[in-house]
Amino acid sequence: MSEQIGTITPEEVKRRIEQGERLNVIDVREDEEVAAGTIPGALHIPLGQLPERYGEIPRTGEIIVICRSGNRSGRACEYLQAIGFTGLKNMVGGMLAWEKL
Repeated sequence: MSEQIGTITPEEVKRRIEQGERLNVIDVREDEEVAAGTIPGALHIPLGQLPERYGEIPRTGEIIVICRSGNRSGRACEYLQAIGFTGLKNMVGGMLAWEKL
């Protein structure tokens, strides 16, 4: 039985960044989506590049994965968990929800 992948709300991410916390955020959207804006400090690794680039992800206690709506980030969390990452959290609602804050 693998650990359940957690979720985090955009509101909580925003609040923690505003409080000065340095979050480990991975943005798995495509280049043109990220060009329109992302969460400050996020590491951009498109979903399709994860198998080659997962070594760039710092293995901290918590890894917040984001995409446009929460679908691709969920798949990214499942993949990363399968290869041994822990502390994964999918940002529910994705950047669509973030932009409404």
